[in-house]
Amino acid sequence: MPDHIDPKKETRAPWYYLLLLILAGEAVFILPFVLPRVFRPTVLDVFGVDNTELGLCFSVYGIVALVSYLFGGPLADKYPPRKLMAVALWMTALGGLLFAAYPTFGTLQVLYGYWGFTTIFLFWAPMIKATRVWGGDTSQGKAFGFLDGGRGLTGALFGLLGVLIFSLFIAGQIHTAELFERKEAFTYVIYVSATIISIIGVLVWFFMKSGVKEQEILLPKISKEEIAQVLKLPSVWLLMVIILCAYVGYKITDVFSLYAKEVMLYDEVQSAQVGTVLLFIRPVVGVLVGIIADRSKITFWLMASFFMAIIGSLLFASGIIAPNTWLLFFLSVMIVATGIYAARALYFAVMRQGRIPLALTGTAVGLISIIGYTPDIFAGPAYGYLLDANPGEVGHQHVFVMLAVFSFVGGVSAMVYHRMYKN
Repeated sequence: MPDHIDPKKETRAPWYYLLLLILAGEAVFILPFVLPRVFRPTVLDVFGVDNTELGLCFSVYGIVALVSYLFGGPLADKYPPRKLMAVALWMTALGGLLFAAYPTFGTLQVLYGYWGFTTIFLFWAPMIKATRVWGGDTSQGKAFGFLDGGRGLTGALFGLLGVLIFSLFIAGQIHTAELFERKEAFTYVIYVSATIISIIGVLVWFFMKSGVKEQEILLPKISKEEIAQVLKLPSVWLLMVIILCAYVGYKITDVFSLYAKEVMLYDEVQSAQVGTVLLFIRPVVGVLVGIIADRSKITFWLMASFFMAIIGSLLFASGIIAPNTWLLFFLSVMIVATGIYAARALYFAVMRQGRIPLALTGTAVGLISIIGYTPDIFAGPAYGYLLDANPGEVGHQHVFVMLAVFSFVGGVSAMVYHRMYKN
């Protein structure tokens, strides 16, 4: 069972292989996550839901995703990643038609369950495996750093495009716009996003081909013995905890645009711009940390990223950030975002260092993700409840205390991983 790629074959993948991987890697999550993150206040208004109800939609997504991780992981070890990813993109874009019809809360939950299937069962493990193939034996940091950084840039560009389209279709001042005007403008944002996602799916199907022969990275059948082999690896169990904690942090970044509106007193366009600026931090962090990590110890930088997130979250939790401290606000946002995005860029990059076989990457990713991505179930309702139960700044302080706790646990787990696999 091969656990490395022939260096001569690594160079055969064309430059657009990685580009398409990056575009697809973020495009598939634009509708369910990026638009609600950038336009959170608008989404709450036009769909007529509160923070807790939107969080419950994310929970339905997470429950479906939990099952999808388990069965979708081995699927990625049997079929070519590009075909699975392309179908996932088309199916996800199709859900945008229902999203643009502004369904009831119950139907919205069903839609998020559908997206949990399309974005995870058919997409997640194939994306991770394709990235690991591109990284080979010597460039795992760059591979996953470029992937996450590129995904961040893609999300930022989608967010910027969305804000532009939204602004163009709002007549007059945003704060005086009627609900129907904002709904109509947001509809255009959804349709344009779904169209672009579909086009990316076509490009992935026809052009995302690496130089590595597919039979070298695929297995005809995944046996119980191979699953047991993966579960015996300490790195798999540590990554479950590390990813869980990092993903809680990533989910909490959804509240920054809401924080800008409720605490910093920005209007809807300004708060959406804060969310978009946040997304532009991600590509810079991903690329830089990926390059640096390949030249030193990836596991060390994974550990350091959590402790940076702790510092930033404690600044928000302290209550010292107010409307008249805008510079401190942006500084704290950058500290939190840098720590969280660095952790996201690196936690799958340490798989090879943790001795996880390449041919079983999909199976390992599926098993790790069952625990690692449970925040899709509980994080949204948890911070939604904290925000709704304590309106205003106090609720946001409680959310960042939650972030500090999970960052601490993640940092300790990353420290153990570093000590076990640093050599």
